[in-house]
Amino acid sequence: MGGSTSRAALLAAVAVALAGCGGDGGTGLTGSVSDSVSGSAGGPPAATTGRLPGSPTGAPPGPGAPVSPQSLQAAYEQVIAKVLPSIVQITTGEGLGSGVVYDAAGHIVTNAHVVGRARRFQVTLASGGPPRPARLISTFELGDLAVIKVDDPRGLRPAAFGASSRLRVGQFVLAMGNPLGLSGSVTDGIVSALGRTVTEPADGEGPAATITNAIQTSAAINPGNSGGALVDLAGKVIGIPTLTAVNPELGGGQAAGIGFAIPSDTAVDITRQIIEKGRVVNTRRAALGVTVQTVIGSDGLPVGTGVVRVTPGGGAAKAGVKAGDLIVSVNGTATPTTQALSEVLADLDPGDRARVELRRSNGSTATVTVTLSELPSGG
Repeated sequence: MGGSTSRAALLAAVAVALAGCGGDGGTGLTGSVSDSVSGSAGGPPAATTGRLPGSPTGAPPGPGAPVSPQSLQAAYEQVIAKVLPSIVQITTGEGLGSGVVYDAAGHIVTNAHVVGRARRFQVTLASGGPPRPARLISTFELGDLAVIKVDDPRGLRPAAFGASSRLRVGQFVLAMGNPLGLSGSVTDGIVSALGRTVTEPADGEGPAATITNAIQTSAAINPGNSGGALVDLAGKVIGIPTLTAVNPELGGGQAAGIGFAIPSDTAVDITRQIIEKGRVVNTRRAALGVTVQTVIGSDGLPVGTGVVRVTPGGGAAKAGVKAGDLIVSVNGTATPTTQALSEVLADLDPGDRARVELRRSNGSTATVTVTLSELPSGG
């Protein structure tokens, strides 16, 4: 995450739904997304040059003859043949989702909402064969990532991960996974926008996950695709498909062509920490040092984020924030809900100084400056 000065986010509320385990359907759940350092959707700008778009990640198109449909089709076929064997189906007692083989030892990266509360799984390879037992290594629920490990890793083919920081809006991408239980499925699209901050629907058992620098794509993402791979035309995994937008005006039906993926840079960082340390030791997320809840006004609408508890010695405590205070805004951005507060903090870094507007329990107001700490991986 970069500095806060480049993160003046224009909030654009949309509905999102988890694309995860086929067992829960993944529709009708709402969350939100904010636009931070985003590009605008458009056609693939490199399609008329001699270099295939997306190959390699982030490389500028070069001069040359136009790419023929046959060449593009051949590129698609090559990428699918290269990457699809690295995509697995993960089955739990609640449903199914997808995963990406990370290394030859049998580690697989997926979404935390795919594994849910399960500790043991059945993993089926895209090439077929009997399911293989697997166990949970650890989850990072705040970023909706998890790592599991197959007991018998023989024959697993690790995927190659690219640098999501080098993506361009308009690049061709393929989404690979097991939507609706249809194993080994592939859809195509483009990178529609970059730098989204997406908050997932809360499951009622803990804080909602917030994905920073999410990749927006037009490639179709359906229930069961979660935890799979968003792949560029160099055959590199550049994202983990996680969410799809839903349209409240259509009764919560899925909005075609608007899906979101966790960037590969984040996925690789979290996966490495889990494999090497057994858990996430550095979330790289900012925190105020408070426990909060959404406060509802007399009109039934949220009016702010209420401070339930202040962490002793934390940034908020040092700045004079007290239990009972209402956080109205951070750096000028309104925080009427805990979700809104999470999204503002997701675009800041530990060590940043944030201006926090408060409404005290006695009705007075105050603005304090809080030095942000690191958000613990457990919440």
